[in-house]
Amino acid sequence: MFPRTNLSLLRLLSIARFLPCALVLVLACPGAIARADDSPFVVDSWSVEEGLPDSEAISVLQGGDGYLWIGTQHGLVRFDGNRFTVFNQMNTPGLASDRIVFLFQDKDTNLWVGTESSGLEMIADGIIHNFSSVGAGNGAVTYATQDTSGTILFESANGIYFFQKGQLYYRQGVVAPNLFPLARVAGWNNGWLEKNFSSFPWGNTPVTAAIEDNKGGLIVSTLGKGIFWADTGGHWQNISDQLSKPYVLSLCMDSEGNLWAGTDGGGLDRIKRKLFVMPPGLPERNIQSVSPDARGGVWLASGALGASYWTFNAVQNFPVGLAHNAREVLVDSSQRVWAGTDQEGLYQFQTNQFVPVSGATILGPQIFSLFEDHNDQLWVGSQNGLGHFDGQKWTLLTAHDGLSGNSVRAITEDNNGGLWVGTENQGLDLYQNGKFTVYRAGQGSLPGDDISCLCAASDGTLWVGTFAHGLARFEGGKWESFSTHNGLVSDSISYIIENGDMLWIGSNFGLMRIAKTAFADFLDGKTDSVFCRTYGKADGLPTRECSIGSQPAASRTTDGRLWFPTTEGAACISPSDLKTNQRPPTVMIESVLVNGVEQNTNSLASTWAETVTIAPGVSRSEIPLEIHYTALDFSAPNLVRFKYQLEGYQSGWTDAGGERVARYPKLPPGDYRFRVVAYNEDGVSNANSGEFTVIVQPQFWQTTWFALLVIVVTLGIVAAIVRYISTQKLHRELHRHKQHQALERERARIARDLHDQLGANLTQISLLGEMAETDKNTPEEIESHAQQICETARETTRALDEIVWAINPANDTLEGIANYCIKYAQEFFALAGIRCRVDAPPQMPDTPVAPDVRHNIFLAFKESVNNVIKHAQAGEAHVHLRLTAHHFIVEIADNGKGFSSADEKQHRNGLRNMRKRMADIGGNFEIGPAPEKGTLVRLTVPLSKNGH
Repeated sequence: MFPRTNLSLLRLLSIARFLPCALVLVLACPGAIARADDSPFVVDSWSVEEGLPDSEAISVLQGGDGYLWIGTQHGLVRFDGNRFTVFNQMNTPGLASDRIVFLFQDKDTNLWVGTESSGLEMIADGIIHNFSSVGAGNGAVTYATQDTSGTILFESANGIYFFQKGQLYYRQGVVAPNLFPLARVAGWNNGWLEKNFSSFPWGNTPVTAAIEDNKGGLIVSTLGKGIFWADTGGHWQNISDQLSKPYVLSLCMDSEGNLWAGTDGGGLDRIKRKLFVMPPGLPERNIQSVSPDARGGVWLASGALGASYWTFNAVQNFPVGLAHNAREVLVDSSQRVWAGTDQEGLYQFQTNQFVPVSGATILGPQIFSLFEDHNDQLWVGSQNGLGHFDGQKWTLLTAHDGLSGNSVRAITEDNNGGLWVGTENQGLDLYQNGKFTVYRAGQGSLPGDDISCLCAASDGTLWVGTFAHGLARFEGGKWESFSTHNGLVSDSISYIIENGDMLWIGSNFGLMRIAKTAFADFLDGKTDSVFCRTYGKADGLPTRECSIGSQPAASRTTDGRLWFPTTEGAACISPSDLKTNQRPPTVMIESVLVNGVEQNTNSLASTWAETVTIAPGVSRSEIPLEIHYTALDFSAPNLVRFKYQLEGYQSGWTDAGGERVARYPKLPPGDYRFRVVAYNEDGVSNANSGEFTVIVQPQFWQTTWFALLVIVVTLGIVAAIVRYISTQKLHRELHRHKQHQALERERARIARDLHDQLGANLTQISLLGEMAETDKNTPEEIESHAQQICETARETTRALDEIVWAINPANDTLEGIANYCIKYAQEFFALAGIRCRVDAPPQMPDTPVAPDVRHNIFLAFKESVNNVIKHAQAGEAHVHLRLTAHHFIVEIADNGKGFSSADEKQHRNGLRNMRKRMADIGGNFEIGPAPEKGTLVRLTVPLSKNGH
């Protein structure tokens, strides 16, 4: 690091746009500078079109949270490598000004923000601490440093700020030591001089910033000549033409080794070293084929420009044919150079020029592939078939010889000496022992018949590329296919080259590097997809579109470098220089929206809340939960891949690709855990995923207590229903039992009546008949016996009528019993010579009455009528039938001698029987004096007791 005694340069360079230019003029001789065309750097730019609020990036800093922070004239900007988030006075309360000209991070990772005219602010844990009242308006801060005690010194043009123990103090008029023109730049470490940069290549151009790179070199930015980057040996390289603007205001080296430059008018630039090198002098146009020679040189076929030979940074161009349309070039083991054309057949390089090959006209004008086998014999794929040159003569194998198709696009040889031949649309052929074996799509082998390239790997595996159907692998007699569905960036495969345990695969969407084990891991179910590292312009390739349709294409030179043709030139790389990015991307949860409402109330905070709670009933949309996340990766943010899972809702992970948002529909109540994992460009994932808890609160009817209540109530209802059903069943059983008992009683009564009345009467008639026969000589006795027989017969008829009436179910109504009682009273009172008056409702309801009830009522009524006839000595009787809401009342009154206590004793058994009959049916029996004179008997039957 630069010593504090020499910080005057850094102090000046931090924001020299506010200082006199004369102070930064350095007179020195320029050193050796690399030309812009030969620059080993690649530059990517972001400006207002990509989300910056201003094309002037005044200050750039990487905070302790991992984000890049950028000060602009229109607010403070946070950058994750993929998206800009702007904080200004409108959306960030507490921010004193939008004109941010200075950024500094202290040892506690607090971010200090210096404004142009509103003083200083500190952002700690997302909270803005405003110090705008301290020295505001006394000049923008240009430099800051912090000593071992924690005191921070801020310098401005008009004074110094001190931050001690949480307080900011301003001393106006106290100015830092005078800055002076520098004659040299030196690097110190613990007081020892380590580096001495004795000369400056930028001349009189104002310097704005200087920082040290991650290898100990020096980086200096200027206003007009871009950036100068020196290695530890003092060799300078200028980065100017590649920048968005050569006016650089600020510099920042991030933790991944990328250099960030804030420019005046061009926005934000990222500068990183190229992985791929484009050799100078080669044509920047479509290169179809690359083939190295034994001297370290490389031949390239570039269409209309013919063939080019590159060696040691020198290039020679040679026309091929009249049309200059070279498509393939091959240097064989004898160092002969062959060139295939699109319209003029096969050529060979002889005496510093390409000449047509004698005898090769049988191949036709279109040549697609050139290949030399292990016997040093040449094979040519053409439009007419498979050509073979044994060193003496040419032969052509076609469909007549068993070849599946005559248009041969690719040729390779396996470890067993078998020659594999790929045709344009007729599949793949294996030529061995003079015979062709054909493999076609749809037969459990190839994904498609459109073969574009072949690669026989050292382990015996055959790799097959197609024009539109992805990649196929033939290993151990088994075929497997891979496509964009499995992780490839394209299904159009341009070429394949093996390098150790890696495959390099060209496509129209980038150059892929895939470990062979990645295919096995995918097929074994260890991974969800084939991990593919893809390279493009950001890595130094002239374009991500690789050339297709020629063989050989990609090649390896004697020094181990790999060469790759693209549609805009060729590039090479030394695989040994590739270092896997072992830095896992830091995952950040940036925003959570519920029904479109942001849940994060402090977007400046770099840490997310552990829990997000969704209130009950708040979900009103199809996607109520939306989670925005990101990964802090600045080297290749477009290659970062994500997978996420909502534990408790998802059983597995969702492969999100490069998508940085997760959306979920209406979630049922419960506790969930959201997790997101990010993978960098080399497949290294973060050990600690970004995660937080989501709590979806239930409605009251979704709570446990409510469910328990519902269960209890339901069980109670079920129990009540069961009890009710059981009770009703018991009642029905009881009712049937009672009915059965009533039926049995009725049967017993009928049998008793038949026995007591009919039997007795019949017996009496029989005896009277015998007596009449005995007294046949006495007419008076015979007449008496005959009268008695007639009377007994009438009584028997009446008794039989009563029995028939009692057992007839048609009479089991209130109307039936009322009519029968009236009829009985009228007949008997008439026979007894007693006048009878009947009062009854004009219409009795047809209400059902049980047989035993009807029978007991009638017998009690009958007994009352008989008592009037036998004992009352009445001349008139009154039968009154009444019906109330709940009772049926029968009254029998007479005008006889009345009812006395002596009569009650005399007729005790009859009265007791009447009371008992009424009590058995739930009724009431009453006897007493009539209103005028005589006796009144009242029979009351409660209708409700009888189910009416």
